[in-house]
Amino acid sequence: MRLINIHEYLMGRDQSYAADYTAEVAANAQRTVEHINAFLQAGGFDGHVNSGWRPPSVNGATKGAAPHSKHMQALACDLLDPGGLIDRWCLEHPEVLERIGLWQESPGSTPGWCHLQILPPVSGHRVFIP
Repeated sequence: MRLINIHEYLMGRDQSYAADYTAEVAANAQRTVEHINAFLQAGGFDGHVNSGWRPPSVNGATKGAAPHSKHMQALACDLLDPGGLIDRWCLEHPEVLERIGLWQESPGSTPGWCHLQILPPVSGHRVFIP
């Protein structure tokens, strides 16, 4: 099992987009990494960040990114999941997501990665469609 670290999650953007890297973003990023690592430990997965914190300009240039993406506030993380194993495990273990405090974007919307966030979506559903 491989956990992620804050540097992987930030993807160097804390340096290259320093003006957008606020104290709130830093605190959110730390919380998100902690939640993701608790999830990785629970599932026994190796974690590889596909997309972590995205400043607004990066989010705007990201194909398919939601205009109000939780990534911009460092409240979401996309884990590399080319075979869909992580997504399937989440669907089979919603109680683990609930215990850890994570919400999953529907796998149909995330081919190749698993989107997890630490803030509930507007619908409140543990698995949601954006």
